[in-house]
Amino acid sequence: LDDVKIYGSGVPGVAEELPPSTTATLRPYLNAVKATLQAALCLENFSSQVVERHNKPEVEVRSSKELLLQPVVISRNEKEKVLIEGSINSVRVSIAVKQADEIEKILCHKFMRFMMMRAENFFILRRKPVEGYDISFLITNFHTEQMYKHKLVDFVINFMEEIDKEISEMKLSVNARARIVAEEFLKNVRDLFCLSVP
Repeated sequence: LDDVKIYGSGVPGVAEELPPSTTATLRPYLNAVKATLQAALCLENFSSQVVERHNKPEVEVRSSKELLLQPVVISRNEKEKVLIEGSINSVRVSIAVKQADEIEKILCHKFMRFMMMRAENFFILRRKPVEGYDISFLITNFHTEQMYKHKLVDFVINFMEEIDKEISEMKLSVNARARIVAEEFLKNVRDLFCLSVP
């Protein structure tokens, strides 16, 4: 049992590596995001210093600079990156998804729009992403009090793993459908051409 590694044990301050099933190029990127998120999710209940009896996510309202942490950008390449903005009582995670061509851009936009319209079902999902990113999550101290921190981190990491697969599968499906439509169209054109020739 010495060589058995437990993933997602949720030990505070310990960034476990992701399972070997994750692709070799993606693993260091996701490990860096996971470690940063675990460090950023040390949140506590903190009332507003400006308005009495108000408790708003400081990362959103930005009313007190001393309560904000330095934003961290973890980038795999120019198009694929994560912005983690922390504060005393909330963390905002913004993800830019890889989009290699126009089809992927359209699919990504439609998929993210579909998810953001159902933001209340995901609890931590924002209805509008931060500018320059495709999707954003907002985690407050209330979320960390009601849910397991390591499960919240695992959800974000799992989302990052699965979103590329989903878009790739949708792209393959669209291409396959387009190929069938093109074949049928050309077959009909050929049949019409053959009928019109005496």
